[in-house]
Amino acid sequence: MGRVVVDVMPKPEILDPQGKAVAGALPRLGFDGFVSVRQGKRFELEVEGDVTPEVLENARKAAETLLSNPIIEDVVSVKDASGEVA
Repeated sequence: MGRVVVDVMPKPEILDPQGKAVAGALPRLGFDGFVSVRQGKRFELEVEGDVTPEVLENARKAAETLLSNPIIEDVVSVKDASGEVA
């Protein structure tokens, strides 16, 4: 079985209250040096057989159609769990 990993992030112009909350908490917990945080989503799609370029393209289409909200989010990567990028 293969696995495809899809990463989705809020568009840069969209406010990210969860990222702001994490950014505020980091220094209070002793983690200094981080200027900002953006929080996104990660999906892992398991497929039968190998991850082929066709599977990656199909996963990208699914990500753009269902896994992300294209008005406020960007699909930033679709890749084989072993590292191949679509």
